[in-house]
Amino acid sequence: MRTFIVANVTKHPTDIVRRAAEKFDCSRQAIHRHIQRLLEVGALIESGKTRSRTYALAQLSSWRQHYEVASSGDEGDIWMRDVRPQLEPLATNVMGIWQYGFTEMFNNALDHAQARSIAVAVTKTAATSEVSIRDDGVGIFHKIQAALGLLDERHAVLELAKGKFTTDPQRHSGEGIFFSSRMFDCFSTTSGSVSFSHQAKAPEDWILETDASGGTAVRMELGNHTSRSVNKVFKQFTTGDDFGFTKTVVPVRLAQYGDDNLVSRSQAKRLIARFEKFRTVVLDFKGVALIGQAFADEVLRVFPLAHPEVELVPLNANKEVSQMIAHVLETSR
Repeated sequence: MRTFIVANVTKHPTDIVRRAAEKFDCSRQAIHRHIQRLLEVGALIESGKTRSRTYALAQLSSWRQHYEVASSGDEGDIWMRDVRPQLEPLATNVMGIWQYGFTEMFNNALDHAQARSIAVAVTKTAATSEVSIRDDGVGIFHKIQAALGLLDERHAVLELAKGKFTTDPQRHSGEGIFFSSRMFDCFSTTSGSVSFSHQAKAPEDWILETDASGGTAVRMELGNHTSRSVNKVFKQFTTGDDFGFTKTVVPVRLAQYGDDNLVSRSQAKRLIARFEKFRTVVLDFKGVALIGQAFADEVLRVFPLAHPEVELVPLNANKEVSQMIAHVLETSR
């Protein structure tokens, strides 16, 4: 009952007692006893009286630290010495996700950002924990844009969403952000005028316009009692005992901007860039209203002819998109 209360009180601050009583088919008095215990141990806070009373998660801890890149040490040392103690105690699978996500993102800031300083913040409630990493470097999307000669920073988000992209292939595989974004309940990367966000409960990627300053900010949030694990996430996109990164899910919607429709071959070429690095590419058409014949032909006929070893799997296509896909596939036979 207490786990249910902690997990749901943020969404239902005024009626959590009623909802818990209905969930467990018990009296409100019984739920109040559990809430009282959560108040006593500091997991919840209350405000108001009688019918206007509301409940909220209490912040169990809050910690911040600035690191100078020149003298910070490596991400493993900082994880063990500073960050891990702020998150403990948590289950082994949860700590495994935090170790992977923090060390990957902090290392990115060290190796790629050309930053002078990095700020880390950790907050924890009874339900969730959150870690943010902010640097004062060149900005991740700007750096990818420059490396690939892209017209717009938003194009860089699409490359991150695919996975297997890095501006330093000698030292990095380009997998860190992709897998980290899939491990956490909420994951976002903000830089310049663009923010890339992925949420586990609504597994789709978003590009948001922002007015952020320079550098890059990464925010990761995870439920303290999640059953997710590093291995479970890897297995969704890899094959074999060596966890070969062979499958990716690409939100096709990220290839369009504003009210533009996906109709041109140039848009398609931007989408399919580096698909040949995977064995399976799931094309998630969720949020795409329609696609043009030239776009569909380039993605679903021209690319497979050039790369028959790559399997393309359309997903979540509406009626109009499905009809265009069917038309192109029929003409390719």
